[in-house]
Amino acid sequence: MNILAITLILLSSFFQGTFGLGMKHISPLKWENWWVVHALVAMVLFPVTWALIAVPETFTIIGEADSNVLLMAMLFGFLWGIGGILFGVSVEYTGVSITYGIVMGLAASMGSLIPMFQMESLPENFNLVLVGVGLLLVGVGITAVAGVKRDKVQQQATIESEELEEDGDVLVASPKVETKPKKSIQTGVAIAVACGVLSAFLNIGFSNTAPVAELAVTKYNVDPKDASLVAWVVVLIGAFAMNLLFAVYKLVTNNSWGDFSTPNSTKAYTWAVIAGLFWFAALGVYGQGAALMGTLGPVIGWPMMLGLSLIISNFWGYREGEWKNADQPFKILLGGLGVLIFAICILGYSNL
Repeated sequence: MNILAITLILLSSFFQGTFGLGMKHISPLKWENWWVVHALVAMVLFPVTWALIAVPETFTIIGEADSNVLLMAMLFGFLWGIGGILFGVSVEYTGVSITYGIVMGLAASMGSLIPMFQMESLPENFNLVLVGVGLLLVGVGITAVAGVKRDKVQQQATIESEELEEDGDVLVASPKVETKPKKSIQTGVAIAVACGVLSAFLNIGFSNTAPVAELAVTKYNVDPKDASLVAWVVVLIGAFAMNLLFAVYKLVTNNSWGDFSTPNSTKAYTWAVIAGLFWFAALGVYGQGAALMGTLGPVIGWPMMLGLSLIISNFWGYREGEWKNADQPFKILLGGLGVLIFAICILGYSNL
């Protein structure tokens, strides 16, 4: 086992599981204003700068690469961008926990298995990889169940606390509030499934840019770890295009062009930049770790990174009080995280 590769995957998981904290600090900006800055840093400025520092010939290599390879990689990045938009739509129907569970499970499994089945011949230990990915899906499913139960417990506690309100020295029942009918959960699940499939395309695009990385290594003597950065630049062209298009659409429909100069928004912009740096740090470091794993890198490294990032994000969620007054669901969560750790160990072992 390549210890450096595993270390890099662990580090990328930290970045992946942490960058979302920045999205808690969008106010007072509107989403689209914050997102333009975030996406520009995450998908253009940071990856291109890092790639050019490590591989000055980055754009020369891209210019010499097969145009079909480049177009497919950009297309995969573009499709991933659509998946990101669908995530927010699905949450409106099913809530964060169910959506996150479905998306993480499909993104991890499909992002791993599709590159494996695209290989000219399956690896000898592909059964072990399948077991690891299968257990990862189980772990993600358990954490999703824990999240659903947590939401129910906390919502019930909120309802009970609001049923009685203080009126001087007398407790009286609060007035009933009419609620809108819930949106179809079946529709939400269908959207979440589509989102999960599309989210896997980020890694599939990275895997399919192998010829670009190979060109960098063979013709320009680039270190394989650094060659992965060139590959990411290609994939993220498509990803940024989709994100920018949607942000501009929101800017037009909400007439929020002038909100870039919102007063007291320095903190929000700072978090947009930090979140952008962490987001691509996750992908850049993951790509380097996957390169050190050899041909199975995208197959094994991707689910390991997402599984570990789920553990880390739940750690931050616990620190933020997201599991307050939900002891039983939290125990279920710990069980799911235990399964994830076991699955990750199997995936790491399969790279021996």
